[in-house]
Parts: sequence; C-alpha cells; structure tokens
Amino acid sequence: MQERRVTLTDPAVVDALAHPVRLDVLGYLMSSGPATASQCARAVGDTPSNCSYHLRVLAALGLVEPDDSGDGRSRPWRATITGFTVESDGPGEVPGTAEMLAASVELDHHLVREYLRGRESVPDEWRRADMHGTYGLALSPAELIEVERQLDAVLRPYLRPTRTDAPDDAEYVHVSINAFPRAEFSGPR
Repeated sequence: MQERRVTLTDPAVVDALAHPVRLDVLGYLMSSGPATASQCARAVGDTPSNCSYHLRVLAALGLVEPDDSGDGRSRPWRATITGFTVESDGPGEVPGTAEMLAASVELDHHLVREYLRGRESVPDEWRRADMHGTYGLALSPAELIEVERQLDAVLRPYLRPTRTDAPDDAEYVHVSINAFPRAEFSGPR
C-alpha cells in the first residue's frame, strides 16, 4: 500500500478515535491489512460484535472501508490510511484532541503492561531486542520538533503497510514515543 498519512481536522473523527478500541482496531488494520471483525476482535481482545460496530463507525468516517478480498461469507475491512496526525496546539487544535491523545497513551500503557506480563514466553532474540528507555533531555521547543522529525525519518521506512523489503523473520513491533516538558523538573541552572 502506498503511504497515505492524513492530518485529522474533523472533530467527529478525532472524537471517534478517543475510544481506545476504535483506535486499536484502526491501528491493527493500518499495520496488518484487511481483516474481518472476528480477526480484529482476536487481535485487540474484544468481541466480534463490538468490533463490527466500531468498524462501521470508522467506515462512516472514511477511515476504513470494506475490502473485496472476502469470499462471500466473510466481510473483511481495510484501512484507507496508513497513519495520521492531528493539530495539537494553538488555534488549529481540533476539539477532542486531548481526549484522543489520552486514549492513545492509555492504549500504549495497556500494550506495554500486557507485553511485560507475558515477556518470559517471548523468544530470547526478541527479549534481547525489546526496549524501554527514558531520557531526560535539555531541549528548546525548536530542538524537540527537530528531534521528533529525525525520529520520524528513521522509523518511517519500516512502516508495516508500506514496507516491501521486510525480512522473513520480521514481526509487528509497536513503537511509542512520548515527549513533553516536565516543568516541575526545571529549576535553576
């Protein structure tokens, strides 16, 4: 699939993605390709009927659509985008952005906790490769934007829906980055 990263400007779309299951289902379809409601349910730990409902909501907003790979008995869906951004500051901020970002952080924390609960059953090579890092950086706002741009440039070639040269042992890897000022840590220098 060719990369199609959109900037969300519709408050209804941002509000819909403030729901963690919708956000997870969309993420699953963006990274894994077409799937039925039952496949989505297994992937995100929900029920097929609930995922079917959330898929219809996402479809009404243009984020997913039916995929013609079905056999008549199954109804697969596919994402219409490979990623998204949302204006999260100033006068262009879309209402509901904070709630959507909170749902995304909540989902990230849930995924990390679940991974750590089952980490002992993860193959050794993946345990050696997994990472949790925390960095206390001294950055200006302009420098943070540049760091974010550089990280995006490093990660973007590996996006699952657009990568055509993945090795045979490649697995889906969840990468989450949070960067924000900690005013309570700033003090006299």
